Amino acid sequence: MSGSDGIIIIGAGPAGLIAAEHLAGAGHAVAIHERMPSPARKFLMAGRGGLNLTHSEDIGAFLGRYGPAEAALAPAIRAFPPEALRQWAEGLGEKTFVGSSGRVFPERFKASPLLRAWLRRLAALGVTLHTRHLWTGWDREGALTFTGPDGATLRKRPAATLLALGGASWPRLGADGGWAPLLRSRGVGVTPLAAANSGVEIGWSGVFRQKFAGEPLKRIAVTVEGERRRGEAVITEAGLEGGVIYALSRPIRLALERGGPARLEIDLRPDLAPAAVEEALAAARGGASLANHLRKTLKLPPAAIGLLREAAGKDLPSDAPYLAALVKAAPLAADAQRGLERAISTAGGLAWSELDENFMLYAMPGVFAAGEMLDWEAPTGGYLLQACFATGVAAAKGIAAWLG
Repeated sequence: MSGSDGIIIIGAGPAGLIAAEHLAGAGHAVAIHERMPSPARKFLMAGRGGLNLTHSEDIGAFLGRYGPAEAALAPAIRAFPPEALRQWAEGLGEKTFVGSSGRVFPERFKASPLLRAWLRRLAALGVTLHTRHLWTGWDREGALTFTGPDGATLRKRPAATLLALGGASWPRLGADGGWAPLLRSRGVGVTPLAAANSGVEIGWSGVFRQKFAGEPLKRIAVTVEGERRRGEAVITEAGLEGGVIYALSRPIRLALERGGPARLEIDLRPDLAPAAVEEALAAARGGASLANHLRKTLKLPPAAIGLLREAAGKDLPSDAPYLAALVKAAPLAADAQRGLERAISTAGGLAWSELDENFMLYAMPGVFAAGEMLDWEAPTGGYLLQACFATGVAAAKGIAAWLG
């Protein structure tokens, strides 16, 4: 390619924007093409919940959150770790703090002030942003092709290209996975896209659904396929949502792929040993109902007691050992995960085997990739944004090195 169009970045999410900042700061001409009317829509959506930028835990534990993708992501995250992301945010005037959970947030708990300051910085660096530009692939001569706002086809011949197109979750915000067939048509391997950090569907009884939809389940533990996580969940009409469920997305998905359903074991009192639960339930209850006995002895709320009935098939066992076992491992069958349209993030994506250590595609020299479109997943808690930023920085360094 002639390179007359400088460096082109396709996608205006965190990975694309941070790459543009690094490249423009190094003196390169950079243009970003985004198919939506405005940039970073999913980033702004994340800000509605407080914008959890990253996490403060030890880097070893931090990297372990990426599971099978840890080895591939580790060099990029170590080169641009959580401390660097916090310094970057503070450089834009957004001080950060560590919450009680170890998660890192901007003091103003919003994404919009940070994004506005970021876009001003990019404009000052000379980065141009073209919105309503849909990338449609490459033509026969190897030029990038776009459909512009007026429907006309545009051709670009950049010196280097960065694909930062996101995954496929919340497609109405811009990332719909439409890039996958474009890469596959060029012989590039893409692992099928699937929902991550997604709720599960459970066949509640009509009575339970009507009575408890919207109720929280606090301080519980959930085990799936031998993996156990503690946290909170929310009962929905369709099943369960919440952090503890999202953290188990991968084993739930794998169980469902094997034919499912996925078996969830809910521990409603993870702070108590099984013997302590049994001892409490063995106490005389006099004329109290079994529900009141559970409420008084174990402080279980009505929603948790209702869940026990769902797991037991309506009638609760009155025998203390059996009831204690149910409290510690109430079995529920998840028939499906919620779809990509409601998932927080995406599993699958551009296969790591297609990329060199600089995030360039082996099959397409001069074409790089970063962000959620790569084949990795992580729980909520700051790990998602951290990897998007870190891979964006790594790809920018790779582009700079390739251009020499």
